Parts: sequence; C-alpha cells; structure tokens
Amino acid sequence: MHTVTRRGAMLGAAALSIALALVGCGKAETPTTPAGTAGGTGASKALNVVFIPKNLGNPYFDASDAGGKEAIESLGGTYSQVGPQTASPDAQVQYINTAAQQHVSAIVISANDPKAIGDALTQAKQAGVKVVTFDSDTDPQYRDAFVNQASPEGIAKAQVEGIAKEIGDSGEIAILSASANATNQNTWIELMKKELTNHPNIKLVDTVYGNDDDQTSFDKTAALLQTHPNLKGIISPTTVGIAAAARYLSTSDKKGKVALTGLGTPNQMREYVKNGTVKEFYLWNPTDLGYLAAQTAAALVNGQITGKEGDSFKAGRLGDYKVGANGEVLLGDPTAFNSDNIDKFNF
Repeated sequence: MHTVTRRGAMLGAAALSIALALVGCGKAETPTTPAGTAGGTGASKALNVVFIPKNLGNPYFDASDAGGKEAIESLGGTYSQVGPQTASPDAQVQYINTAAQQHVSAIVISANDPKAIGDALTQAKQAGVKVVTFDSDTDPQYRDAFVNQASPEGIAKAQVEGIAKEIGDSGEIAILSASANATNQNTWIELMKKELTNHPNIKLVDTVYGNDDDQTSFDKTAALLQTHPNLKGIISPTTVGIAAAARYLSTSDKKGKVALTGLGTPNQMREYVKNGTVKEFYLWNPTDLGYLAAQTAAALVNGQITGKEGDSFKAGRLGDYKVGANGEVLLGDPTAFNSDNIDKFNF
C-alpha cells in the first residue's frame, strides 16, 4: 500500500492551470482511447470529470486540481474545473446542478459544508453521476468515496507536537481556522483539543475563523494578539490562514516571539521560513491528492470499485490503494517543511 511518509516523500511540482469551462451538454461518446477498464469485464466508459474546489483562486486548490487534470488526461478523459469565488456551500450548489444536468460521469468536490450540498449531490447521484469528495468531506450518504489527504489523527498530532516543541510545551495558544462549518477543519480542531490533553501546560485560549480569506485571516491574527497579550503560539490548519498569519507576524513586534505552525504550501511559506517567522509547518502533496481523487473517480466510473471497504485499485503513478471504512481512500501521512527541506519542493 502506497503512503506518503513525513520526512521521505518527494513531492512533484504542481502546474497551477485552471480549466474554467464545463464541457458541452450530453454524455460524451466512448472515446477510442479507453479511459480505464472496468474490473473483470474488459469494458470501458467515457470519462468526463468536473472538479469543484471550495473556491477558485486558492493556490492549494490550483495545485490539487492540476493533479486531477493530469490524471484524467492521462486516462484519455475530459477534465474541467469550475467553482465559486468565495468558499460558501450555497455557491457550490449551482455548479453541482449544472454538472449533473450535463451528464458528466463524475464530480470531484471539496465540500464547504457536510450537509448543505447534500441534496444537490444526491440528485447528481440519482442521475448516474459518481461523486468523490476530497480534502473536505460530506456526510457519507451524499458521495461514493472520500479521498482523505492524511488521517485526521495524524494531522492533529503533527500540529500539536509542532507547536509544543516550539513553545517549550508550555503557554497559551490559539487556533486560526477557515470557515466555522468546514468539515475537515472542525475534525482536526476537535482532535487537536484531544491531543492537547497530553500537554497539560499548554492552554488553548481561543479559536477564530478567517473564512479562508486572506484579509479576514490577517485581521483575525491581529485581533488574537491584541486580545491575548500572553499568546505564545498559533496553529492555523488552513493554507490561506497560515500564510496570512505569517504575513502579519513577519512585520510585527511579535515576530520570533509568537510561534506559528499549521498547514501550508512551500511556495506560500518559503519567505516566512527563511526570514525566521515560521520554523516548521505541515502538509501533504495537494497535487497528489487531486491526482488520487481523479483516479478514484475513474475507478468508480469504470466499475473497478464501488466505494465499499476492501475495494482495491491502481492509481496511476501513485500505485495501489484500498478503500477503507466509510468509503475512505487515504493518501498518506503529512510532511513537515522547514529550512532544511523547503527548497526541495515547488507547489
């Protein structure tokens, strides 16, 4: 079983290209180059996959969607990316509905809410569209499979252990999250709280939400430092949030005094690692995450898997994977980025 190790993984560069237009209405004819083969039948189906990120213009989703495009095009299928400008569940619904009306073979979506888009996804499934969530899940009933970037427990533990190391395992910390309804964020936060019980001298004093918006996250960072003058560390489990917090800290008198860690991309965080604002942060390879989500969608479309626990499939260049409980496919463990390795990565 292929996994991404924390220290040993070498992550590929992401081509941050965005295909903004949906393909034309109606199901595509079966291509002459098969887009995968259905398990045990030798048959193939047309592969027409739409990626719907939480919001457009987000470097994290630019990278993950580039991986999806790579996978779908390597299988001879048709790829497109659409989505809202702001990360709200209501804004995602119209894109789900349009994709279903156009009879695409699969939707790959990072959910802005676990329930709010459920009706739209249910209707898409009833129309024969396979639904794969990635990065942020819905309730399992609304999708066929969920491609998880790393285990929630592993992500939570890495961030808590990271901040504990940087503040000497003692003092006040806060969390700067994305939106209050983001499934993955809330799961990680609850697990971080549980992990903090192993660090009795660290006190979580506040959790605030930047809504995955750069300026809002920047302002929330400033407010945290004003409200909690004894704050020693901030965990931001969102790529937009950690970059905005680092930008604020880098020009404030708190630089080097308040530790910052969380989930970020090397290209966003490189300058802040090199100027000493951030010592270490974490992430998985978002390009590989999108690639795996696309490969999972293709396996569902072509009947190689159904989304049941124990199903197995080959995910192109990433190797062999199995479906776990509740239809989950796990990419691997988070990677730690710091001054020793950050220049080895470009995404």
